Amino acid sequence: AAKELKTKPTQHSVKQLQQLGIQPDVLVLRTEHEIPASMRKKIAQFCNVAPDAVIESRDAKSIYDVPVQMHEEHLDEIVMRKLDMDPKGQPDMGPWKEFLTKMRTAEKKVRIGLVGKYVELQDAYKSISEALFQCATYSDRVLDLVYIHSERVTPENVEAQLRDLDGVIIAPGFGQRGIEGKFVALKWCREHDVPTFGICLGMQCMVIEFARNVLGLAEANSTEMQPHTPDNVIDLMEEQKSISNMGGTMRLGAYDCRLTPGSRAAAAYGATEVSERHRHRFEFNNDYRARFEAAGMKCVGENPATHLVEVVEIPDHRWFIGTQYHPEYSSTVLSPSPLFMDFIKAAIAYGEEREKK
Repeated sequence: AAKELKTKPTQHSVKQLQQLGIQPDVLVLRTEHEIPASMRKKIAQFCNVAPDAVIESRDAKSIYDVPVQMHEEHLDEIVMRKLDMDPKGQPDMGPWKEFLTKMRTAEKKVRIGLVGKYVELQDAYKSISEALFQCATYSDRVLDLVYIHSERVTPENVEAQLRDLDGVIIAPGFGQRGIEGKFVALKWCREHDVPTFGICLGMQCMVIEFARNVLGLAEANSTEMQPHTPDNVIDLMEEQKSISNMGGTMRLGAYDCRLTPGSRAAAAYGATEVSERHRHRFEFNNDYRARFEAAGMKCVGENPATHLVEVVEIPDHRWFIGTQYHPEYSSTVLSPSPLFMDFIKAAIAYGEEREKK
């Protein structure tokens, strides 16, 4: 519905459903303006639904406003009644509304750069951007997210692209394209002590960059990118190398992770036992673990069953953490990711420090 709501499209859509043997119990109508009671009644009669089951879904300023709007329209009560479920009192919308208040009153910005190769399709990083937004909001900040194409990051322009950022995310992904730009960005962030968060492939890039520029393994790589690299710091697990079906080597779903007490990651979670979701094939090569830790990159999270490395960090750095898993997948409005929260706090502190200089 736009300026003038028409009933024919709604009636036509409902008839199509009825021809398939489906009778709608609730109609949710998108609209720019308020739908008067008389119009709702007319729609209900045409579409054979109860008048109170015609729900107005008016355009909202933010997608985060929609759950409150639907609650005010009693959609939750109607659905539970239709399903013969006992609502057991009213839901507590207080925490959600507090989030909306913070979202609307935040004024200061936190500027985060996301280095990836899919920046033309920003929804490819939607889970990350929403996790960042949620955590920035809880930190009373407006998220200023800058998308940086990793194929266009070079040693000559990296400082110009990253120097005004409060923190940097090295994005996940697959394949060779844009990988060298991530290495360049990571080297600059590590050497300039910028809060940096590597996720999945981003964590693997942290490992490769450190191996090349700190351990002196100039040809270090992942066997995903260079199957014959002499220093396969990222590799398939041994038991997966005989699997010819690529999908069979993918680690999917939630896995346990044991964090080292006293690590930055454990402090962020407030726990040493966590569970996070994975979506990857290649792993940190434990044959190199002692060399990395001796040089300053600590393996502070591992799977307790397989001892695969899940989290790396540089303790001497302001905030430099990589996770093999995807903490953004479990971040929600009412339960933001602890790791993203800690990253945003570090970025804010770094930004305030730079302002004083």
